[in-house]
Amino acid sequence: MISTITHINDLIVRCQKGDQQAQMEVYERYYKAMYNTSVRIVKDTAEAEDIMQEAFLKAFSKINALKEVSTFGAWLKRIVVNLSINSFNHKVKLNEVTYNDELKNEADESEGIILEEDSKNDKVKKILKTLNNLKENYRVALTLHLIEGYDYEEIGEILNLSYANCRTTISRAKESLRKKLLKDETGMMPDTKTGKKPGENN
Repeated sequence: MISTITHINDLIVRCQKGDQQAQMEVYERYYKAMYNTSVRIVKDTAEAEDIMQEAFLKAFSKINALKEVSTFGAWLKRIVVNLSINSFNHKVKLNEVTYNDELKNEADESEGIILEEDSKNDKVKKILKTLNNLKENYRVALTLHLIEGYDYEEIGEILNLSYANCRTTISRAKESLRKKLLKDETGMMPDTKTGKKPGENN
């Protein structure tokens, strides 16, 4: 593991010196993960491919500004996320609704579910499938939080939201996801006030 990290760091240093072979190897190591990150946000394979290519071009052109080579992966991922969010916002604006318009009135909080690292693969697949059916602002925020691992402050910065609105949105998104999962399992929606399924006792 240590030798792998050292090798990647060496590759980044070589990239900073303009080594095209190193750039190609870095691309091969990261492209699949970056593509998956983008496609989860934009939900369009061709668009995600374009975003990934643009992200690598941008990263390699600005790689000398990277002070710590060990942070390259996180830095590249942030570029991909930002480009994906910009693309998402552009599509939303074409429908005359901005991302922030959908979020600006979010004000309260509720408990939701949390993805566990030790979840079984089938369960994870089901959650991801259900997540993709959430309304767009919930889907994007929850993708950044549960899948990409960003915290509230980082997501707020990416989506241009206040910390409070970010927490509220993610909390509501989790609750929406939980209800959809329950509906898929039982065919019935839980009560909006109690969170219980019809006929369920204390």
